[in-house]
Amino acid sequence: MKNTMADFGHELWFGAFLTPDAAGRRRLERQAVLAEDLGLDIIGIQDHPYQPSFLDTWTLLSVLAARTSRIRLFPDVVNLPLRPPAVLARSAASLDLLSDGRVELGLGSGAFPGGVAALGGPQRTPAESVDALEEAIGVMRALWTPGDGVRLDGRHYRLDGARPGPFPAHPIGLWIGAYKRRMLELTGRLGDGWVPSSGYAAPSELAGMSAVIDAAAERAGREPSDVRRVYNVSGRFSSLAGGGFLDGPPRVWAEQLAELTFRHGMSVFVLAADDERSLRTFAEEVVPAVREAVTRERPAAAPAGEHVPVAPPAVMAAERGSVSVLDEATRPRSAKRDINALSPAQQANGQRLVLIHDHLRQELTQIRDALEQVADGQADAESLRSLINQLTMRQNYWTLGTFCASYCRLLTTHHTIEDEHMFPMLTGAEPSLGPVVERLEEEHEVIAGVLTGLDAALVAMIEDPEKLDGVRLQVDLLADALLSHLGYEEEELVEPLARLNLGF
Repeated sequence: MKNTMADFGHELWFGAFLTPDAAGRRRLERQAVLAEDLGLDIIGIQDHPYQPSFLDTWTLLSVLAARTSRIRLFPDVVNLPLRPPAVLARSAASLDLLSDGRVELGLGSGAFPGGVAALGGPQRTPAESVDALEEAIGVMRALWTPGDGVRLDGRHYRLDGARPGPFPAHPIGLWIGAYKRRMLELTGRLGDGWVPSSGYAAPSELAGMSAVIDAAAERAGREPSDVRRVYNVSGRFSSLAGGGFLDGPPRVWAEQLAELTFRHGMSVFVLAADDERSLRTFAEEVVPAVREAVTRERPAAAPAGEHVPVAPPAVMAAERGSVSVLDEATRPRSAKRDINALSPAQQANGQRLVLIHDHLRQELTQIRDALEQVADGQADAESLRSLINQLTMRQNYWTLGTFCASYCRLLTTHHTIEDEHMFPMLTGAEPSLGPVVERLEEEHEVIAGVLTGLDAALVAMIEDPEKLDGVRLQVDLLADALLSHLGYEEEELVEPLARLNLGF
């Protein structure tokens, strides 16, 4: 694989495209929760209001937002002719606020015009549909921008002094479903993302479509990388390779998706899978392998001298035999405030971090118990390794580029919340926490190294049971580092999380 074409370096997201079948409404809720538990990043719901067997997309997204706490949500994609953009802007901003910034917005010009007309929607020509979408983007962005009353006089949509607001919790991405030239050019000029589906745009067609987007972006004074590439995909898991796109074992899927990242800049892959087995296989086997492959290739393409984050010597102690790998004396500290001065509701919000950490502490106790069972001859070494590979603790501290995919089958909720959500929210709301957050991220990398050493010690023990003491040393190192790290994080972050009322 050569990293020579169109990888824009965007963070990889993986998601589930769920069918809003009204008869399967309980299944939908269950699968959304499962997708979050599996560490997926986003859920897409198609929008076909004229389909009587489907749930309303916005109502469903609201319910799924209430049932989840981390995973992003987006209509994939909105049928614009049946969703007035001024109301859509209010709806999207409201859901983004209520979900703590977890909404993106897929936009379509209106497929199935017969269905649109049957519900009393406007009957537009293809050219009119593109023009209407462009006007709608202007309406929505105007209503998300603070200022005076907005006046827009378009052919399809108009505003006559509408006051902006509510304002989203984060900049909502406008991802456009586009296949033909005018829509692709609109995407390049104005879109934050492009959302094709493999059923309508095969991998072999992506290069030509991407070229149109890139050229339009450059003509508009933008960078092609300003347009995120989102690919709805479907496939079949089987034991044999060679069956075509996404038809084969997980390793073949991973190779094909990673190739799309490098060749066409695809960074969000949303899998159409209504069965939980396929969803699990995708999340547990394909996703980690894609991440590992992309992470492995990206540093090699980085410009000379580009900084690659590593744990500084001050964090890693020189002597591992001292059963200490974190230098606690050099940790930055922030000014402290009394958490008891906050309301009970605020305090409870901050204590959520402690509850999550308590679960990690309990799993560490399980590792130690299992170790002693091996030492006492009550379990074998192979079962110990299996236990450790399944624990959330391993998944939580996995860092891209430092673990290989075989060691990391899931991306855990805790890791994603801290690195992608909780830390940025904290530093955005209170920049003075920057040094603390940076140190916590460095310690994640140190602990990831300890886990690698533990796994190597377990392999050695399986080959030679006499090497059990090596495993015990690594477990002691892990316990020392992890417990210290969790305590430091709680000391520094529980009160700000509570006071700033930040959800995570």
